[in-house]
Amino acid sequence: MNKLEKTKIRIISLSALLCLILFCPVTNATSLFGYKAEKRNNLQMFPKWISVLERDLGKNVPRSHCVERSLDQCQIEKWLSYLDGLRKLEMKQQIERVNAYANKHKYVLDIMNYGVDDYWAVPGEFLLNNGDCEDYAIIKMLSLKILGIDAAKLKLVVLQDTNLRIPHAVLSVDVGNDILIMDNQIDEVISHKHILHYVPVYAVDDKQWWIYLPI
Repeated sequence: MNKLEKTKIRIISLSALLCLILFCPVTNATSLFGYKAEKRNNLQMFPKWISVLERDLGKNVPRSHCVERSLDQCQIEKWLSYLDGLRKLEMKQQIERVNAYANKHKYVLDIMNYGVDDYWAVPGEFLLNNGDCEDYAIIKMLSLKILGIDAAKLKLVVLQDTNLRIPHAVLSVDVGNDILIMDNQIDEVISHKHILHYVPVYAVDDKQWWIYLPI
């Protein structure tokens, strides 16, 4: 995360405070890390996320023999082949394997990869260049969608890490009676109930977003 993302977090946090003061109506509220989520529909306020959805290189990529290490062939082919091998596993096992697959990649700042402070990478870019926290979350989300897990159960969550005092991003997975967290800082996939140092700010999926407020 960078200065731009920190600024957005401050703005959204301020919006949450104003919502509390003005008694904004709660719609489809759920709990994450002890905070309630309120659904919003104006996803256009997150242009980098919209760009990921539009550029998703996991869509309509022809399957072919992998002969060279290139953006549209070898790395994506290996990724899709890996996912194919997970299709017969139970959902929890799929989540754990996808998390491990993404987390084996190195953490690299956007400025090193793309020469800009903040860039949200699609899987083909991440597989070639590695990436930072939201890039891990993106490939995990798209991997689970390819495996057939309901997209409505998946959220890319931007939060504040109160231990490190930095913004961070993870993927949350609704498994019915719990929410599992896929995090590049944690090897295991664990329940949000066991993580005490994260304060969620907002979350997005491919149709809407959520703002988080104290319960």
